[in-house]
This record gives sequence, structure tokens and C-alpha cells, in this order.
Amino acid sequence: MLEKWAVAAAVGVAGFGLAQPSFPVPLPSDAPSIEFPVPSVGPAPDEGEPPTIVPAPPTDPGGRPVRPPGVGQPPLPRSVNVQLKVERDGSLTVREQVIVQADRTMTRIAPLRIGDRVFAVRDPRVEGNGSVAVENDALVIKLSEGASTVVYTVDGAVEDMGDHQRFRWQVASGWDTKLVLLRGSLLTPERGSNFVCLAGAAGTEDRCESALTDGGSVLRVVQSNLDAGARVDLAADLPPGTVPASARFERGAPPSPFAIGLSGGIALGAALLFLLAGFAVLWRARARDAEALAAEPEPVPVLDTSGGRTAFASPDGVLPGQVGTVVDGAVDARDLSATVLDLAVRNYVWITETDGDWQLVRRNPADDALNDYERAVLELLLPRDTDLVTLSALHAEPRGVGKARDAVYRDIVSHKWFSRRPNALGALTIVGIALLLLGLGLTVVLALVGGAALIGVAVAIAGLGLAIGGRLTPLRSKRGSALAQQVNGVRAFLNTVNPESIPVADREVVFSRSLPYAVALGDGQQWLARFADLDSSADGTAGMYWYATQDGAVAADHARFTEQFQAFVARLDRVFEKA
Repeated sequence: MLEKWAVAAAVGVAGFGLAQPSFPVPLPSDAPSIEFPVPSVGPAPDEGEPPTIVPAPPTDPGGRPVRPPGVGQPPLPRSVNVQLKVERDGSLTVREQVIVQADRTMTRIAPLRIGDRVFAVRDPRVEGNGSVAVENDALVIKLSEGASTVVYTVDGAVEDMGDHQRFRWQVASGWDTKLVLLRGSLLTPERGSNFVCLAGAAGTEDRCESALTDGGSVLRVVQSNLDAGARVDLAADLPPGTVPASARFERGAPPSPFAIGLSGGIALGAALLFLLAGFAVLWRARARDAEALAAEPEPVPVLDTSGGRTAFASPDGVLPGQVGTVVDGAVDARDLSATVLDLAVRNYVWITETDGDWQLVRRNPADDALNDYERAVLELLLPRDTDLVTLSALHAEPRGVGKARDAVYRDIVSHKWFSRRPNALGALTIVGIALLLLGLGLTVVLALVGGAALIGVAVAIAGLGLAIGGRLTPLRSKRGSALAQQVNGVRAFLNTVNPESIPVADREVVFSRSLPYAVALGDGQQWLARFADLDSSADGTAGMYWYATQDGAVAADHARFTEQFQAFVARLDRVFEKA
């Protein structure tokens, strides 16, 4: 019976110059000869051009082609003749005759794993100019110019399908050169049926140019101009039990949950964009903060004369206990000492010097004009049931300043000068840690269920970046950076103001209200020296209204007051440092 899938013009003349082995069983009387001549051809065509096939040779009365005596058959470069024979033990014997163009090479890397199906090749050898080997689940054939024959045996070509057996093998695949002409034949112990021959790139369903049987025993295939890398995939059904089935299937390893697929790639890309955007924002914020501190300070006019009197007014309402923290980001002993001085200047505490020690005396109770951190400092020094305390007693029995320090941080954050407390996690860091934990959990879950675990990895990376970025974000907000620059301007004012420019009646008040700021900024000594000629009795009373001494000389002499005051501040600093 003759079966045709697609008949090309060259089918009637296609054949092999190699002898196809036969089985030791009688063939039907009408079975064709497996041998048929190679058609005569002209010069080797260029790459991409079809071969030129001369008219078919004559045939005998039975329609079988015969070779005319004395007629030569020149080989066709870049052509392949393949003979396939299914042996009775189920193996497949393959002979490939390959014609390589002069000064050229041809290489075939044929995969031995197609989907879940695994083929095995054994006993490969080359008769001619080249080499053959099995490497990394592939049959590798490397040939040089001329005609070479490659012989090998394949295991796994026949599969049991219940009511029939199925043969499959790729007659051609993995050639690095376009094949001008491919001819193949398949001989099986029993007559095959349902032949399928596909040609083209892997996964395509295009049929071969020609695939037909002669007498029902031999299948012949012809395919011209097969692109480099394309395959000719041949399959046929055999009667059940024809040969021992040797097909082997190995389910490939499932895709790794961490393989970069579409969803994982998108997630990682989004995480990368998120990190780049976050880095840009972080870089800009840190640069802005650094520029604010590094800018050349210009004096800030802090003297207010709108009410007919000259008074000190700080920028943005910042208090002495806050200015140092705004600049250096930490509450230290000097900031708390400046707060005590400010409480004294504002008539909540009276400072008195006696016999080398100092007393802090409650002058007025705390009211709504004090904020939380000022109340905390006042409570630290003078608890509700105490109206007087000496520095020596405070030094001997230090009291914890943690509550006061935390209150300063909270107050600075509430004024939006800081984005977070220095000693606490910020909102960005908390959100980042939450995303990190969510991403890690999501990664584990997706990896266990075989999902795109890289989505979880991307979430974790974004969370980690956010957590780190939150810690690296400057403490100062945009408003805080502007205030820090203004504080530097206040320092410049303190270092340049001329006391003579302040009315005499207001000079002591300006001096006193500015002194806690100068102490907090480390310029207390310079500020005291600038007002060396201050007459504290201009208001009708000797000495500072907030500082008393038993030594009349100190009260009347600003230089002696300066000396005593510096000793007081140093002792007060030690009290807070020890606490």
C-alpha cells in the first residue's frame, strides 16, 4: 500500500547510494529495492539556493529506478543520507552519509532529551573525516570536507502504547549548516502505519516535502533546504509486540521557584526601580542636610524692637535646650544645663551661690508656658515637694535624665524639625522591616507551592532597602535643616553683635535671654566676654536678677560674675553627665 503525505518533485528520483540492511525474513514479491541512485546534480548551490536536480533516471518495467550503465553520480555538497533500521531487539541502527563542501565543516549537536523522553546513543563511530561523541545529553558530530559516514545505535526509539507500538526519532536536528538535501529511509521488522514526518524548527507542525512507503515496508523521506538548527522528526506506528519497547521517560526537574520568569522578572525590576528611586530621594535629603550645615552662616536678626523695647526672639521658636540637639542630633549635658539657665532667666528658678556651692530655688510654679521637656528638667531638679536643692546634693545623688532626654526628642519631632527620634525606629524603618518579614514569608510559601518565589524575594529586597534607607535618612526634616542653618546664623549673631547697639535699659535682658543659647552652642564664654562692660545695676538692682551671690564684689563686678558663672555651668554639666 502506498501512503503519501506530501509529494515533492524529486520524490521519484530520491534514493541512497548506501546499502540498507535487510531482515532475514522473506519480503513480499512486490517489495521494492531499498537501494536507489543518487540523482545527478550540477555544481554545489550557494547557501539558501535549492539544489538543481536533473531528470530522473530510467525505471524498469516494475517502475523501479535503475542506474544507467557507466553514468557517474557526483555527490551533492551539504546533503545527508540517513538509513534507519529498527532491530529485532528494539534498538535503532543509524547510518548517516554526510557530504561536506570543500574547505568547510559541518557540526551536528542532536539533543538526546526531547521533552520528558530520553534517548541513549551507543557505539558511535565515523568512517571518514571527522569525530562523533555523546556529550551532555547530546550526540555531537563534527565533520570536515568530503564524504563521511557516521554509524551509531539508539536505544529508546520504540514505546509501548497498549494496542500498538510507537517509533520516534529525529532524522536530522542540530546541524549548524543549512542542508541542501536530506534523504532518509526507515526499515522496520513489521509493516508500519500512521507515519508522521515533521520538518522545521522545534515545535512547528510543518510536514516534510515527501514521505512515502514502497510496498508497505520501507518509508522514504525527502526534505530540501532544511534550515540550520531545524529538525526532521519521524514517527510511525508498529503492531503490538513487534520489538521489545525501550522508550525511557524522565520527568524533567520542575522549574525552580527562583527561576527568572515573567512575574519574577517584573517583580525584581519593580524592586530595582523602587530602590533606585529611594536612593535618589535619600541622596537628595542627605545632600540638602549637608548643604544646610556647611553653608556660610549669615547673622540672623534675633532682636525684636516692635514693642518699643529690645527683646531676644529665636528663629522658629526654638528654645536653648533644643538648639544644640537640632545641630548635632543628640541631647547632651550642655543642652540640659542651657535649659536650667533658661528656666532661671524666665523666673522659674533662682540660682544662688553660697560658700563655693550653688542652690537652685523654686521661684514660680510650672505653668502652661513650659513644654514637656522643660517640665521634666524642672521636676528632675526640684520635685513637687522640694523647693531648694544644691548642686553638691545633686552630684552626690544623681537622678536619671532619661525622661528629660526623651521629652526633648519628642518635642523636636512634634515641631517637625526631626523626622524621627534618634534613639527610636522611624516610620520608614518599621514599614521596611514589616515588608522584609512579609517578603521572607512569601518567599517560603511560594517556594513550597512551586510559585514564583522571586516575587517574595523582590518584596523582601524592597523592605530591606526601605529599612536601611529609613536609618540612613537624615534626622532633620527639610524644616529642621532650615532651622539648623538659622541656628548657625544665631551663632554668627552672638559672635558679632555690638552690645552698644542695644539700649542700656534693655541690655541686661538681651544678655540674659541670649546667654542660655550661647551656652548651648558652646559660645557662653565668648558671650560673657562680649558683655564685659555690662552694668547689671542699670535697672536699679545690683547683679543679675536671676543669679544671687553673698559676695558683693561678684554682684558688682561682671568679670567676677563671669568667673563664678562659668564654674556654676561646669558643675551643672557634671551633674547631668553623671546622671
